[in-house]
Amino acid sequence: MPRWRLRLVPRDESFFELFVRQARNIEAAAEELRDLLAEYRDVETRASKIRHLEHEGDEMTHEVMRRLNTVFVTPLDHEDIHKLTSTLDDVLDHIEAAADLFVLHKIEAPLPDMKAQADVLVQATRAVRAALEVLPRYRELAPHWIEVNRLENDGDRVYRRAVADLFDGDHRALDVLKWKDVIDELEAAIDRLEDVSDVLEAIALKHA
Repeated sequence: MPRWRLRLVPRDESFFELFVRQARNIEAAAEELRDLLAEYRDVETRASKIRHLEHEGDEMTHEVMRRLNTVFVTPLDHEDIHKLTSTLDDVLDHIEAAADLFVLHKIEAPLPDMKAQADVLVQATRAVRAALEVLPRYRELAPHWIEVNRLENDGDRVYRRAVADLFDGDHRALDVLKWKDVIDELEAAIDRLEDVSDVLEAIALKHA
């Protein structure tokens, strides 16, 4: 079949725009959480802002899924689009869960390592957003996924230090359980950002 006939059904490139919107929304939520921990006041109100961003993220995810089910020709394989958008959604879920736990557990003040985790989280969301902004220029992705992997390693070190400090015997058992819930959610958010970078690396290798 002549090549020109393949263009009669154009690919829907709007998926790339939706991925960027998701990433920017995640970055905004991470920044809200970092700012909440840096200036710990009006916790419930500020956590509700993050919850609102999570709801907006859900709508973006639903929009990707709706298009995936209706568009005939997509710029990426269906399973890659599904995995990328759902993993981005998972990041936002963990950010929202961390913010919500400060309210539910009535945590009086965040630990220094929580603030360090939030700083790593913001940097990683920026790296992921920058990666998605260059799609579909697949050859330009490598520096971004390398940076996310580096930041995830930083996050792992902060997490291990935080957990070790929790169990050094100087804290009440109930406080340890509450704090660890938050620390685990922050770690999960950073881990899922690395999962996003892994998906992008696999896509780049497929299309290189």
